[in-house]
Order: sequence, then structure tokens, then C-alpha cells
Amino acid sequence: MTPATRQFLVVSYDISDDRRRRKVMKAMEDFGARVQFSVFECRLLPSEIEKLKRRLRPYVHTAQDSIRFYFIGAEDVGRIQVMGGGKVTEDRQFFVI
Repeated sequence: MTPATRQFLVVSYDISDDRRRRKVMKAMEDFGARVQFSVFECRLLPSEIEKLKRRLRPYVHTAQDSIRFYFIGAEDVGRIQVMGGGKVTEDRQFFVI
């Protein structure tokens, strides 16, 4: 069995209510790095992506809000360019001791 690979994705959100928007932001901080006010870069396993979606679902009111998930292939991640401050989010390194 091959291990699952982490997927690079950009998540942007437009939530009309301040309280729900803060909850989305707090949830996103557990999964990725904030790169703009309502934009996060994440490197997640498929199971983590599903967990994130389940966590965000209660805060989205379909008629007025949106959360977008942009999946970026491994070959394209290396082509991301940043103008100004900041850099592309790196994969998190974990060490088990």
C-alpha cells in the first residue's frame, strides 16, 4: 500500500458574517498558512482535506458565502511566483523522537 501524498491547495473564502468569518479563519489556521486576508495555502493529505471541509461546512450559508479550494499539481507548485513579501508555504516537517 502506497502512502497518501500531500496535495498543495489554495483556499479562499468570502463569508458575509463577521462571526462566521472569524470561525472559518480560526479553522483554516489549523490546516494551513495565511497568505492574504482570506486566503490560505495548505499541504494536506486527502483525509485532512475532507476533515477541513467538514469543519468549514457549518459556517457557509450557500446563498451569500463561498469557500473555494484550488488544487495545484506538484509540477505547478514550483512555478508559483510571489511579488512582494512572503514565500510559498513549505510542507510541514514532523520528527518523531
